[in-house]
This record gives sequence, structure tokens and C-alpha cells, in this order.
Amino acid sequence: MTAELVRGQNHPLSQSRLEIRISAGTPVAAAAALGDENGRIRGTQWVAHPGAPVQPGLEVSRQAAADHRLAVDLDAMTDAVHRVSVLLALPAANAGAGPARFGSVAAPFVAVTGLDGTEVASYTITGLDLESAVVALELYRRQGAWKVRAVGQGYAGGLAELFADQGLSEAAQLAAGIDEAVAKGLARSVQAPPPRTPEGDRSRQAAAPAVGPDQGAAPQGASGPVPSAYGGQPAGGQGQGGPQPAYGGATDPHAPSGGPVDYSHPRRQTSAPPPPPPAAPPAQPGQPARPVAGDATGWSMEERLYNQVWGMFEDLARTAAAYRSAVDFAESRMDKELEQALSDPRSRIGGQGDAAREAARARYTQLVDQARASLDRDLDQLVAESEVVEPALPPAFARWDNPCWHAYRVPMEIPMALRLGDLRLPEAESIRIPMLLRLPLERGLWIDSGRTDSLDGSFTDSHDMRRLAMDTAVAHAARLLAVYPAGEFTVHVVDPAGSGAQALAPLTQTGVLAGPPAQGAAGVTEVLARLTQRVDLVQMALRGGAPDALPPGFDTSQQLLIVNDFPHGFDDRAVNQLRYLVDEGPPVGVHLMMVADREESAGYGPLLDPLWRSLLRLTPVPDDHLADPWVGHAWTYEPPSVPPGSEVLRQVLTQVAEARRTWNR
Repeated sequence: MTAELVRGQNHPLSQSRLEIRISAGTPVAAAAALGDENGRIRGTQWVAHPGAPVQPGLEVSRQAAADHRLAVDLDAMTDAVHRVSVLLALPAANAGAGPARFGSVAAPFVAVTGLDGTEVASYTITGLDLESAVVALELYRRQGAWKVRAVGQGYAGGLAELFADQGLSEAAQLAAGIDEAVAKGLARSVQAPPPRTPEGDRSRQAAAPAVGPDQGAAPQGASGPVPSAYGGQPAGGQGQGGPQPAYGGATDPHAPSGGPVDYSHPRRQTSAPPPPPPAAPPAQPGQPARPVAGDATGWSMEERLYNQVWGMFEDLARTAAAYRSAVDFAESRMDKELEQALSDPRSRIGGQGDAAREAARARYTQLVDQARASLDRDLDQLVAESEVVEPALPPAFARWDNPCWHAYRVPMEIPMALRLGDLRLPEAESIRIPMLLRLPLERGLWIDSGRTDSLDGSFTDSHDMRRLAMDTAVAHAARLLAVYPAGEFTVHVVDPAGSGAQALAPLTQTGVLAGPPAQGAAGVTEVLARLTQRVDLVQMALRGGAPDALPPGFDTSQQLLIVNDFPHGFDDRAVNQLRYLVDEGPPVGVHLMMVADREESAGYGPLLDPLWRSLLRLTPVPDDHLADPWVGHAWTYEPPSVPPGSEVLRQVLTQVAEARRTWNR
């Protein structure tokens, strides 16, 4: 159970490798200071900060952000270290821009979590006013054991006063160095995450991460909330759960031999802290720093890439919001100036009125051009970052045309997230942000076959839409099978009329399904009865505290049911079983993927409304039905597509089937 601390309260720590997760209402700089037995900082080398983010046993963020994840390894601390203080500072306090005191922003939230995301203790720092720097909490050694204490000590004089109070002689110089390092990174600072909901893990609402693309955050669809594609899934809408990190194997597309990269879980490594992220190559004078793949924080390259993608999503959302706001301001200013010019009867006609109107339009054009130039500068940086990040993504995050699939090997561990497509905004058509969904799945998927047109009007035939929807469902199922270890993911198919036989061929012909697609009313009844019984058995075992008491030979793998042509072949009992699987299945490893048109099921009335709202709606054609939780951008979702004529999907599924046969021997 999480300990929610108040100022001065402490709580024991049972783990040595921890994450400190910070959520603030504005970008803040995060640092960590080591202290001796008297709480004194012995030198600048005892402080991890944006200018020197890696110290023995510590790793902090390199830039200001509304969310931070600090890595701490207490076993890597020397015997001289008795205290680790987590520090927050407002980066704009000394620059004259942005909030200058914590009293004017939302109370920061700090949580101590294990590497699996389990929250150990949390603290909301309240009661701040004029302070611009604060000691949030401290980890301290007491009689050979470590504890965490909520501190909340603020300093109106900023970091310089804070460091001086902890006995650092070079306090002013270090504070100035931190301000300089933060100022260089302010252009890429991450804005505030969505509001925390009363339920769920607050420390894992954003990337934690990002639509996003449960920082889940997360996009919200027209038909209901959508988990963040990162984290913070996109990032924390209604119904989003916190991410549950898992670290899976992957393949490096740049490795000459095609060999695997070690993405193993940190608990399988030594007690040494993770290696520092890759350093960017030196930039030319006057030019921005060149991006590098994996430069975000994290204990593994997979986690760093995940957080970097989440940061790209937030950056694009922020810069597009700034551009739209500037254009709206320019329009309102022009309208106001034109109204003032026309309100005077003497200036409505003649040269004076024409001059006033031309001046108003010229100022509008100037403001819009300035906003577009700023947007283009940010987009150029994001494009450059995307060009280095996309080729470095592991299979779970990569597109089907990524070369890493040609060196694919069935993984030994579950990855932390899965790519379900791409997200883009109309202001940045050239940038595609991967939409990543945390694993294991927390919600079912609904592939909408009911649209009769796309954004470009290229698809109008309902038969084509059904075929494309089923192709998309197969691509999602194939990716889920590919990223799970052998025997850890099982797929069932219900196809009452057999209309999806052609689209299902890659799954049926490679032998990765648990059995042939169920057809007819009898087949639907049999599959649904078997899966609902499975949910009941696992729930009873868990509630009774005896998870090992399941029947012999019970399949403990994750289960996915693909339903095609709903509601054909479904009676009222089958519909109720579907709703039961949607509501109760995900916590016990049973997930639903429906390929259906909501309008075709209108005959059931409001009975099915809770079902549709519980599913994550995806489309087989580009559709702008997703919205981020910060400013409500209408994000265009693009489904994953296998390159025309490519056999990569069948090749991957063939390896999965062979690995399953080997595993079952």
C-alpha cells in the first residue's frame, strides 16, 4: 500500500533501486544532492543536476519539464553518503519569465516507486508561497536501513540559498551553472500533464507516458476515453491506468551482425547505476544541438526511447498549441482594430478607412508570420529528432517497414509498450509520432468498420471498409504475438459468417491461433463460454489468495479474442458475455478486439453503450478522432500498414509459430 506522507513524516524503504517521479503544474528543474552524516554537501561533485545529470547512484533529467523520473541506486552510494535530497527549482525565476514562485503554480507531487512502477510513498508539497526552490524529500540512512522523509523546505533565494543552507561553499557558482544548463534546454521543456484523477496511480499518470503519444497519457476518442499513447499513456485521459513497466528484448537495426541488444530488466543486472544516455555530437557554432536516439532518462535503452517518443509527442502538442494561440490572438486583434476603425463614421469611407484596414491586416500578417517561423523552427528540430529515433526503435515500437524486423527473434521478455500506429497534426504533416500503448493491455480494442469515407475521401465502399478493418485487426494481433515471449500470448478468433477468412490467412496459415476461427452461433457460444469461465476461475483463485490452485494444464498466457462481424451470430446471452469480458477480463489477462460498426449494433439500444465506451477505438483509415488531454488537439490517427508486397508479417508469424512449437515440446 502506498504511504501518502505529510511534511516531516517518514517511511521505510525496502528496495535499493528506486525511481523518484515528479509531477508539477509547470516546467521545473530537478536535481539531487548527496549529504554526509551531518547533512552537508561536501562539494559540487555531490550534486546531480541538468548540467551534470549522472553521479554515482544518481541520474536526473537534463532539462526542465513538468514531469521527471529520477533514478536512484542506494547500493551504489559510498559509506560517506547518509542522505539523498531531491531538489526542485523554477527555471524561469531568475530569467524574469514564467512563474517566479511556487505559490503561483499547482502544488508539486513527488512519489518514490520501485522499478516495476509500484508506488512506495508519495508527497504533495503544499504550503509554498514565495519560494523558487524547494527540498521536496530526502532519502536517509538510519541504523543501516534507508527511509524516505517528506521535507517541503522552500527557499525564496532559489538554489543558491538552498545550497548555502546545506553547507556548500560554491553555492552561488553551482546555482548559476544549473541556471545556465536549464536555460539551454528550456526550448524543449515539457508542459504540464493532464490533471490527476482521484483514482489510479498518480505517480504514473504521465511519462509517465505519453497518447502517449497512459504518459497515458492519453488521447481521448469521440466515442470514449483513449489511453495515452505514451504514458502517460498519448497520456492521462479518463479511464487511463498507470503504466506497468516491463522490459523486453529487441533487435538493434544498426547492428552489423543483426544480434540482439541487451534490454534486460535492471534487476537482472548488477547494482551499478545504468550507463549515461548517449551524448549528442557537438553542434556547429550558432546551431541547435543535434538530436541523438535514446537521450531521455531511463534504466534501459528501451525505456529511454519510450520516454523520448513521449517527449516528442508533448513537444509537438506544445508548439502547435502555441502557434494556434498566436494565430487566434492575431485574428482577434485584427477584428478589434477593424471594429474600432469602422466604429467612427468619419473613417468608414475614404483613404483614412482604407489605410486603417490595411494596417490592421499588415499587423495580422506580421504576427502570423512570426508564429509560423517559430513553429517551423520547432518542427525542423522534431523532424531531425524523428529521423534518428525512428531507425533506432526496437520491434515493439517500430513500423513494419523498419529493418529491425528482418533480424527479428522471438523475445524472451515482455516489452514495456506496443506501437499501434502513428499520430500527426495538420500543422506538421511531415511528422509522425509513434502511438505507443503500455503493456499488458488495460483496455480492449475496437477496430471501427463503420466509416464510409476517410479524411481524403479515398474509401467510400462499405465492403472495402470491412476488409480494411479486418486487415488492421490482423496487423495488431500479429504485432502482439510478435512482441510477447513464446507461449505468453494466445489468440482466439470468432468469425460467425466466415467473412474474414481472407484477411485472417496470415494467422491461420502460419498456425499461431489457438484453434480454427469459430463460426456459426454454436462456435460463438463455445468460445465465449470458455473465456468467461477462465475469467471466473482466475478471479476466484486471486480472491482466495491461491493463484497456484488453478487446474493442471491451465493456460496462464495472455488471451486475445478477435470478434468479426458483430453483432451477426450474437444473441442476448453472447452480448452479455462480451460485456463481461470487456469489464472483467483485462485484469486477469483476457482482452477483446472487436471489428464492428457501432451503427449496425444500434438494435441493441443503450445496452451496448458501456461496451463501446470501454474500448479503445481505432480506425482502418486515417481519422482525426483522438484528442490530447492538455489542449484538446484533434490528432489524426494512422493505422499500421505492412508495405505492399512485403512478406514481413508472415515471416514474423512463422517464427512465432515455430518458437511456440519448440516451447511446447
